[in-house]
Amino acid sequence: MKIPILTENNWIMTHFGQIVATVSQIVWCYTTESAINANEQDADALSDCVDMNKNQLKDLTALVRGELSPIQRKIIVSLVTTDVHSRDIVQKLCDANVCSTNEFEWVKQLRYYWEYEKGDCVIRQINASLSYGYEYMGATSRLVITPLTDRCWITITGAIHIKLGANPAGPAGTGKTESTKDLAKATGVQCIVFNCSDQVDYKMMGRLFSGLAQQGCWTCLDEFNRIDIEVLSVIAQQLSTIRQALLNDLDNFLFEGNHIPLLKTVAI
Repeated sequence: MKIPILTENNWIMTHFGQIVATVSQIVWCYTTESAINANEQDADALSDCVDMNKNQLKDLTALVRGELSPIQRKIIVSLVTTDVHSRDIVQKLCDANVCSTNEFEWVKQLRYYWEYEKGDCVIRQINASLSYGYEYMGATSRLVITPLTDRCWITITGAIHIKLGANPAGPAGTGKTESTKDLAKATGVQCIVFNCSDQVDYKMMGRLFSGLAQQGCWTCLDEFNRIDIEVLSVIAQQLSTIRQALLNDLDNFLFEGNHIPLLKTVAI
């Protein structure tokens, strides 16, 4: 089976980093699904897809060794990081002889689709479906994506799909916050990191939540357990108010005595 080339080097060099990162994922998802669907009739379809991914990485590796501007280098390094993970995914699909796009080995991946009818980019993972946030990120760096990162992302996207927040747990310095921020980059959403302490009161959190709801941002509440229990009970009510507004698909709602607009990408 002949699979089209995913990206051309000239295209990478002449477009903005965020466009390169997102469109390359959309096309990779399309070509991989085409290979999966053809795998039942053509036993070499996924093998060809693996070879294509490896060749693209070789081209990018050769490109990054050349004369580049700092921004171009950052764009290509970020693309190499995500493409290495994409290559590993396709290799696993090939090893497992996946023949359907409904198999869990493929469905569990973070997948990008361009819906022509809506003119919108949609990101899917298992049963979660999220609209791309279109927040301007610029030429951002990306973390190396590990199997633990994938599991963390599955939890977060699943929680956001049902209008809840996620609670990554683990020892300090294991990458909980950074993994969440990296998923926000992948979905085009701004993520605000807020370090909590026992000095935080419900009014401070109310102002934070009000801003997040109006801007459609995510937030990472680090050290959330340090907040006093009396304050946490009020915060729980604030979060419940925002969730009910999201569940009811409201454009604006009453929050802490004020009517405020609501953007649907908000997540905590």
